[in-house]
Amino acid sequence: MTREELIELLEPAIVRLGYELSDLEVKLGGKHGFLRVFIDKPDGIGLDDCEKISRAVSAILDVEDPLPGHYDLEVSSPGVDRKLTKNAHFQRFTGETVKVQMRFPIEGRRRFRGTLVSSDDENIVVDVDGVSHTLPVATIDTARLVPGVN
Repeated sequence: MTREELIELLEPAIVRLGYELSDLEVKLGGKHGFLRVFIDKPDGIGLDDCEKISRAVSAILDVEDPLPGHYDLEVSSPGVDRKLTKNAHFQRFTGETVKVQMRFPIEGRRRFRGTLVSSDDENIVVDVDGVSHTLPVATIDTARLVPGVN
């Protein structure tokens, strides 16, 4: 099952419980396989929230059995240096400092650190030292908030 299929499977239950599925990581095989689910809500995430979602996700995984082999389920908050993976994330954190790693060079570089100026379905705009860079969302490798800057 692909990452996207797992998101489609798990996200409705997570949303019904009042949370956002912020991100999902999967590594299977070997002794240290994992499914890591990152959740969020406006007033933050605590241990009780993680336990609640862990129980719900475990129940779905037990019934659907979408992943082969042994893996550990981890549920966590996105953290202060959270990944930005959805257009809604980019819109929510407009004005914040971000680090963006591109898959391919844009304007001769792959790394951009600056203020997230705007976003839409196709691009984000990051201001780096007074110069605006338009970055295609489809070719972003990773984008993260930079904690404690703003």
